[in-house]
Amino acid sequence: MQKNTKPSNPVWVGKTIKYLWISFVGGVIFFILFVWMVSVNFLGLFGTLPDFKALENPESELASELYSADGFLLGTYARENRSPVKYEELSPNLVQALVATEDVRFEEHSGIDMTAMMRVFVKSILLGQDAGGGSTLSQQTAKNLFKTRTDASQGILSSVPGLRMLIIKTKEWIVATQLEKAYTKDEILTLYLNTSEFGSNAYGIKTASGTFFNKLPSELSVQESAVLVGLFKAPTYYSPVFNPENSLRRRNTVLGQMAKNGLLTETEFDSISKLPIELDYRVRNQNHGLATYFREIVKADLIKWTKENLKSDGSSYDLFGDGLKIYVTLDSRMQRYAEEAVQEHMSVLQQAFYKEMGNRDPWIDENFQVIPNFIENAVKRTEAYRLLKVRYGDDTDSINLRLNEKKKMRVFSWDGEIDTLMSTMDSMRYYKKFLQAGFMSMDPHTGHIKAWVGGIDHKYFKFDHVKQAKRQPGSTFKPFVYAAAIENGYSPCYSVVDQPVEVYIPGQPAWSPSNADGKFSYQKMTIRQAMAESVNSVTAYMMKKLSPKIVIETARRLGITSDLEEVPSLALGVNDVSIFEMTGAFGTFVNQGEHTTPYYIDRIEDKNGNVIQQFTPRKKPAMSEEHAYLMLYMLRGGFEERGGTSQGVPYTLREGNELGGKTGTTQNASDGWYMGVSKDLVSGTWVGGDDRAIHFRNWSAGQGGRTARPIWVKFMAKVYEDKSLGYTKGSFPRPDRPLSIEINCDRYEQESQRFADFDYDAKKNDF
Repeated sequence: MQKNTKPSNPVWVGKTIKYLWISFVGGVIFFILFVWMVSVNFLGLFGTLPDFKALENPESELASELYSADGFLLGTYARENRSPVKYEELSPNLVQALVATEDVRFEEHSGIDMTAMMRVFVKSILLGQDAGGGSTLSQQTAKNLFKTRTDASQGILSSVPGLRMLIIKTKEWIVATQLEKAYTKDEILTLYLNTSEFGSNAYGIKTASGTFFNKLPSELSVQESAVLVGLFKAPTYYSPVFNPENSLRRRNTVLGQMAKNGLLTETEFDSISKLPIELDYRVRNQNHGLATYFREIVKADLIKWTKENLKSDGSSYDLFGDGLKIYVTLDSRMQRYAEEAVQEHMSVLQQAFYKEMGNRDPWIDENFQVIPNFIENAVKRTEAYRLLKVRYGDDTDSINLRLNEKKKMRVFSWDGEIDTLMSTMDSMRYYKKFLQAGFMSMDPHTGHIKAWVGGIDHKYFKFDHVKQAKRQPGSTFKPFVYAAAIENGYSPCYSVVDQPVEVYIPGQPAWSPSNADGKFSYQKMTIRQAMAESVNSVTAYMMKKLSPKIVIETARRLGITSDLEEVPSLALGVNDVSIFEMTGAFGTFVNQGEHTTPYYIDRIEDKNGNVIQQFTPRKKPAMSEEHAYLMLYMLRGGFEERGGTSQGVPYTLREGNELGGKTGTTQNASDGWYMGVSKDLVSGTWVGGDDRAIHFRNWSAGQGGRTARPIWVKFMAKVYEDKSLGYTKGSFPRPDRPLSIEINCDRYEQESQRFADFDYDAKKNDF
């Protein structure tokens, strides 16, 4: 009988297999149990997961966007600068680069890529090699949306070494599979791009493509898409701005992945990979872009609006996270022309100011003497000084030491930013020498503000000179005196002698203003000619005939809201007003006597495009249509009367065009103004130093006709040249009914005058 020679398995082999099976089954059961415990946050050990409602409606902070009337994105308000896009708005180049690099099997898996997980397990864990993270786009989207790696979503066991990342990964697996059930692949990919960080304060692909390339996501080329996709690995390390060599290397890696997966040919890869990275880098913040001053003014109004208005659920709106869309009345093209006009003129005017200043300081008193300790006193009003005062108390030596300590800083200049060494005192002295400007233009019929320039550079000079600043308007206030005269029956042909006028006020010295040139012609002139030439004596005489009370009442109806003193010198613009209210008031003349308060927010929409609030202009009748037209006739005098202060406006602007305008200059030329009107636009301009003591020494050089009017001229020329805007030259509309006040001065002289008492006795009609 033959023996069985087949070797029998050792007992330990069978036991090993048995234990392996038990371990495998136990591991599977434990894993399933572990996943279940994580999903329900068993005993609070693992931290929370988003509920189904959160998955269906994931929330991430969205920047609120500010759009101009012509659809241009002026800026955003955000904690995280993020604006969402739809899948249809993505470039195919971007989608292909993303999938090829981050998740090549994206279309095949259901949230978890088992192939990638096995690769990571074998290479990273068993062999100790770098095999990547193995996360799918769905998992990365879960991480972006629900902040699975923040402390807020961690439980008790998250503090156990080695267990934290396992719990986090498990959560991301769970959420990824749920996202795959709730969304299409295109939606998941879009969610990922909308919620990712790209560095440079750019969150989401729309902001990133605008920041790095000044493009929309739909416009991105292959190489640009590859640069942005490369940032997902490490936004700072691969930044094309701060680490261009790393970015180039990473971009080519992304291009290589596209070629490897058949999305680029070898020829295309070889060609594109040799190209340099060409950026159009523009970090979006409130110091860059169009309408920087305006955006800050609107922000303050919007914050106030969010406090006064609630959502349907009773919660407050969040300007910096709700993704509101705010549509304003500004036209981006007109805004650009206004900013160009200010820049072009002020850069030249500043050089003229430097030339006149020479080696002298421009802060001077009424006797043209340099004001002692001007800078030392000015610095005491700064935040830097306040902080030093808190730190050192009454130790003036230490404070002065710090104030005069030189440090690296970047400063503004009209030739571009300059890197230099300056102390706080040096920079104060440097910046105080700059002239500032403010400009606003509006449609007088609708009240829509079309352009707003609050200063020369928002990064370095934050103060807005359109609405925040108030300065003496000088002679630009005179039209309100003459408006009161017109309303009281005076014709533009009414004649007054240019001679000294004294106005007596009980308990005060007599007021007797001189003309700008210090001379009197002793000639009779019409009040239209007097306003055109800005003759002070005639305005003072009319103020004497009317009284400050009547002039103030007229100015109030026309739209002046600032405090006005009931004094005769009010006629020459001694009370501070803003460009904002002056422009609105002059708009009343063009709008046939109806005052429309200037406004700039048209409507506010939620992130889904639903209108939350529609704003409407505030209108009120202020004067009759006839009187408004007569005031336009008066304002035209600056262009049409001999010696008018608008005679210097180029003929190309005046040809075939009815225009009105009024210059204004304060007594020491610290403020130069120009108010300009056409049949469709009313604009106000101011130029001067931030401190009233800073001005041209020569009054003629600092007058509004030279400092402010050129900005209006440049702006209007650009507006007329751009035919797409629809602004044309033409005449002011004349009232349908015949005028009750004669404006033909020849006939006026021949007819019996309503006011025949030419009373030049300085002691009569005082108040």
